[in-house]
Amino acid sequence: QVQLVESGGGLVQAGGSLRLSCAASGRTFSNYNMGWFRQAPGKEREFVAAISWSGGSTYYADSVKGRFTISRDNAKNTVYLQMNSLKPEDTAVYYCAARYPSRGSYRSSDQYDYWGQGTQVTVSS
Repeated sequence: QVQLVESGGGLVQAGGSLRLSCAASGRTFSNYNMGWFRQAPGKEREFVAAISWSGGSTYYADSVKGRFTISRDNAKNTVYLQMNSLKPEDTAVYYCAARYPSRGSYRSSDQYDYWGQGTQVTVSS
């Protein structure tokens, strides 16, 4: 089992920045690839970003590429999502998730094994 707890969400004006954190506990954090997803009201959960177990590979949704940066600190059992140039359409509940490296597409939420409870991000215009 891996327990994930997100933090860092909040209300920010368009153009502003936030940094989300996801603290992991339980099994060895560095064994897992990590991802961030988001879900806006009335919409399906969508992929935002992913990072390999070593941090050597990162992946982004086209909608956030160039604005968001995913990173991890295996010594601190934490994955981060730095969000810059935020837009109102970024408003959503953001979830971090963990998956075994052998799983399928990093873009698919059903390929993740563990989920946090989510943190709300609201971007005002």
